[in-house]
Amino acid sequence: MEETLLDIKTVYQCNCCLGCKTLHPQASVIRLNNTHVTQHSIRFDFYTVLLIENDTADTSCCGGKYYDFSTATMVFLPPRQAFDIDRHRVLPRQGWLLAFHPELLCGTALEKTIHHYSFFSYQKEEALHLSLREKNKIVTCLQETDEELHHPIDRYSRILISRYIGLLLEYCNRFYERQFITRENTNKTLIRQTDNLLQAYIDSGNLRNGIFPTSKYCAEHLKLSVAYFKDLLRFETGKTPEEYFQFKRLELAKKMLSDKNETPAHIASWLGFSNLQQFCFIFKKITGLAPNEYRLAQN
Repeated sequence: MEETLLDIKTVYQCNCCLGCKTLHPQASVIRLNNTHVTQHSIRFDFYTVLLIENDTADTSCCGGKYYDFSTATMVFLPPRQAFDIDRHRVLPRQGWLLAFHPELLCGTALEKTIHHYSFFSYQKEEALHLSLREKNKIVTCLQETDEELHHPIDRYSRILISRYIGLLLEYCNRFYERQFITRENTNKTLIRQTDNLLQAYIDSGNLRNGIFPTSKYCAEHLKLSVAYFKDLLRFETGKTPEEYFQFKRLELAKKMLSDKNETPAHIASWLGFSNLQQFCFIFKKITGLAPNEYRLAQN
């Protein structure tokens, strides 16, 4: 029976499979060159960053569109995340692979901040697409990391390697933010779809039963990962999903107070507030007016 998954447990095993020397047992920078893997997918027991050089491959399967740069693509894999580029190839023909074990980060600054890099929880289709200048910057970071890996291991190795990796990840944060800017029109469409989704959820009457839409609910309907949905919403609105839903509820409450002959008690119940007092408190805190005062002011 053909093995469909290549399960790589250690950095050493990764180096052996991809034809690279092991310079450090917990980190490696590998130059990919016509890598041949027979399995249908690959899974690493450690963090993995892939830089795919697009001049040799079609990476539309990684979410690249006409409004994205196309020099290179980056995919970020957390430990135990299976991956393949498409049904024909597991790894890119040309590119780079950065591998680092979570234990490498123990006692370093990156150990405390690694969870802030939410793109490790993105789907493959939410990859980062780089310009030539951005690609060159990432390659420079990889080369500097590799240079440090070639230095004999001493008490500074863990700190310096983690700092180089942290610098690379910070550049990726910057480039993802730039990608949100270049995807502005698409993002606004997703926000409108989110608004329609929340409105339909409210119209269903679920809020009266105390059942609220979750980030997962919204992300699944938009065909996004939860992490990407949260980052997109924060970039476009400055709000978390919870804050944004609260904002939409209050906007609808204002509309109901202005356009309909609805009592504050009914509005509070329909919009899922636990009681009238909670609704009045939150409404006045945000608008500066109690619901009945707001209605009078509008009319």
